[in-house]
Amino acid sequence: MISSIKKHWLYGAGILFLCINLILTYNNFHYFNLLPIILLVVYAALFSLDKLFLFVVLCTPLSLNLEELDLGGMSTYLPTEPILFGIMLLFLYKQVFLNRKERDDRITSHPVTIAILFNLAWIFVSSITSDDPLTSFKFLISRLWFVVPLYFFGIWFFRKGVKNINRFVWFYLAPLTIVLIITLIKHASLGFSEEAGHWIMWPFFKDHTSYGAIIAIFYPIVISMCFDKERTQTTRSLLFVVLLIFTIALFFSYTRAAWVSVFAAGLVYLLFVFKIKFKYLLGIGIVLGTFTIVNLTEISFMLSKNKAEHTTENFSERLESMSNVNTDASNLERFNRWNCAFEMFKERPLTGWGPGNYASLYARYQDPDDLTIISTNFGDGGNAHSEYLGPLAEQGIFGFLSIITLIIVVFYRTSILYVQLEDKKLKRTVMMMMLGLVTYFTHGLLNNYLDTDKASVPVWCFIAIIVTIDIYYKDSTTHIKKGSIKE
Repeated sequence: MISSIKKHWLYGAGILFLCINLILTYNNFHYFNLLPIILLVVYAALFSLDKLFLFVVLCTPLSLNLEELDLGGMSTYLPTEPILFGIMLLFLYKQVFLNRKERDDRITSHPVTIAILFNLAWIFVSSITSDDPLTSFKFLISRLWFVVPLYFFGIWFFRKGVKNINRFVWFYLAPLTIVLIITLIKHASLGFSEEAGHWIMWPFFKDHTSYGAIIAIFYPIVISMCFDKERTQTTRSLLFVVLLIFTIALFFSYTRAAWVSVFAAGLVYLLFVFKIKFKYLLGIGIVLGTFTIVNLTEISFMLSKNKAEHTTENFSERLESMSNVNTDASNLERFNRWNCAFEMFKERPLTGWGPGNYASLYARYQDPDDLTIISTNFGDGGNAHSEYLGPLAEQGIFGFLSIITLIIVVFYRTSILYVQLEDKKLKRTVMMMMLGLVTYFTHGLLNNYLDTDKASVPVWCFIAIIVTIDIYYKDSTTHIKKGSIKE
């Protein structure tokens, strides 16, 4: 009888929904159609949070930006960001009120976690002193809804078994491959022209640079998976097809920074093969980075005298144009943005102008001699085009140091972990994650995408995977029974 009553309630609710939805749709209100999806997401959040997490990963390559679609002027990616925000709230609630016994001090005391918390703490401080605190606190909240679900909940998710690492990789890789196929088909219909290559990936990516960056992140992973001899021949054959798709897509992304970032990942791999010590690499990196930052103004002044737009579809010429700061418009515009960031930093060196405020403030710091054919007098061209100089301008010297510290700590701990691991599957996994991060943070010299879901999901999850292996799997072999990266 109780079962019969429940069925009647279910049928009644369904009929009521249909009636209301018909009336609203007749009156041109279509958003009520989303109610079943919202209820399904809420149910998953309450009873199966790990599946909801994988659903977000699956949707990320396919997510759409409302701002790009001119829907209400909101710069929000659907459906990923609202779900990530919900996962963040639910996870924090459970950690604070429900799961106190499940907290692991090894997570909060891990050097990578400390570096992340330092970065978040300084974003908070610089938001208080911000030129526009509302914008800065919005930036902080958006950073939290990436870091908390993807890193902190990510560790909780990945520590359930190595099979979850494998699931994450496939859940992102499969839809990304679909996006690449769709883009290549559209691009082929236009003769693979460079002009079309700048927008053909819309609406999944807003431009070719972000498109190329994400391809580059997963390119080393696909290569590694192709040459994993423990996979079946059928799986490896499929993966070689995927690798071919990635290679063609990377080439026709016309994104030079992505090409170079993949090359950088290859160099890092060779450094591990030949066992060159990390301290030597770190020393060279610090010296070169410091020299570049200190002399940025002088370098850009000497190299940006001649301004003319330069474009070519020839691969070798495009690579050569990366160093051609005399005639390449995009390179010159980057120098313009970087100079603005440096000038903003000199005016507020300690706390900066506030997270998220560069785009609205850099216009008045443009030197007329730095303007290019693609510059705008109103300064509405976007961000600082650097994952490092953006924080320098917006958060001051400590903001810059916080992101540099995070990167150094991540790669230092990853290097130690790779050397210490004895299990070959885990070593392969750690190397895959590290090389993916190398591509992103190399690309970060010229662009910044950690404010988007497509970059944040792999970057923060890769870091979470490395920390999870470091804490839970490094000194144990029992995890192999729970699954492996080859599944």
